[in-house]
Amino acid sequence: MSVATMAYARSSGRPRRLVLDPWLIGPVLALLLIGLVMVGSASIGISDRELSEPFYYFERQLVFVALGLVAAIVGVGVPTQFWEKQSIWLLAGAFVLLILVLTPGLGHEVNGSTRWIRLGVMNFQVSELARVMLLTWIASFAVRRADELRRDFKGFMKPIGVLCAAMILLLAEPDFGAATVLMATGLAVLFLAGVRLRHLAVPFALGIGAMLLLAVSSDYRLRRLKAFLDPWADPYDSGFQLTQSLIAIGRGEWFGVGLGSSVQKLFYLPEAHTDFVFAVMAEEFGLAGVMLVIALFVVLVGRALGIGREAARAGFEFQSYLASAIGIWLGLQAFVNVGVNMGLLPTKGLTLPLFSYGGSSMLVTLGWLGVLARIHHETAVSGRVVVPREARRQ
Repeated sequence: MSVATMAYARSSGRPRRLVLDPWLIGPVLALLLIGLVMVGSASIGISDRELSEPFYYFERQLVFVALGLVAAIVGVGVPTQFWEKQSIWLLAGAFVLLILVLTPGLGHEVNGSTRWIRLGVMNFQVSELARVMLLTWIASFAVRRADELRRDFKGFMKPIGVLCAAMILLLAEPDFGAATVLMATGLAVLFLAGVRLRHLAVPFALGIGAMLLLAVSSDYRLRRLKAFLDPWADPYDSGFQLTQSLIAIGRGEWFGVGLGSSVQKLFYLPEAHTDFVFAVMAEEFGLAGVMLVIALFVVLVGRALGIGREAARAGFEFQSYLASAIGIWLGLQAFVNVGVNMGLLPTKGLTLPLFSYGGSSMLVTLGWLGVLARIHHETAVSGRVVVPREARRQ
């Protein structure tokens, strides 16, 4: 049945209890538990040497997970219609955050990048939340301007203009990885919304060209690119991080050297408990551990896309696009992080969702997964069935 718009019939006696999806909750809890263990293992050396507290980062990560679960509960409890209605304010809020972090005196600089705002005991990376807010607006726009988006190239360029403006602010931090993931996810959602391929081709080609130009126009990014192409050419300087990651992964072999027995985490591998915690996990648990973690992400991403498909079949357009955005973003960021650890992609500074140390990522990821659980609940209890457009017009 070819249907552009849908009408629905609501059944009586729908269940009122909260309906949770075990194929969504299970992988999330498994990744959280494995991630906590690995953050504790990967950080024990550096936290003991620098802070004289071996479990400092592990304990903080426990707090971040607890706060993230609270955010997930909030996400489950708030009807998704609320986010759709407030999408324009979410868009405005995203740009306010991206501008605030670039304001002298407000943004906090770490390793040459100004991506954080100090919030008491933690530094909050605003790009994590801003991306969620922007993609929520994209999902809402795809519903409100569906005909214009699919038919008119000018209509399609409106959300593209918003994404480009956000990318400029992200690149000013600079946060090349977040900008790339945001644009890729936004384009994917617009494609799902029915944008014509020939319309997508123009910004896609321009985006690829701009990324390449940015990569070669900056000495810093050019060094990273050269180190990625041949890290062993300068293994003690520009290629140090990647070579140490590859050594860690290679040492893991089939079943790893055992929990806590990693050598590379002992001041050889930089960012061992954040961006490169996957490499430590590969060293300690080997190929078996790598395949388990990747399988959990595949199940989680597949279930997110499945929830989006179910919402579309039930006629929840906004919820469908939002669930798809969550799944695409989660899959892309996990792919980039794993790819960086394995030398498949240049270093981007992106965390592994639900796994790497970091409060901003944990809070936003779990909060967004709470929204995904809410979408599944609303779809499951709605009792809606698809009715052809012709029946709607009668």
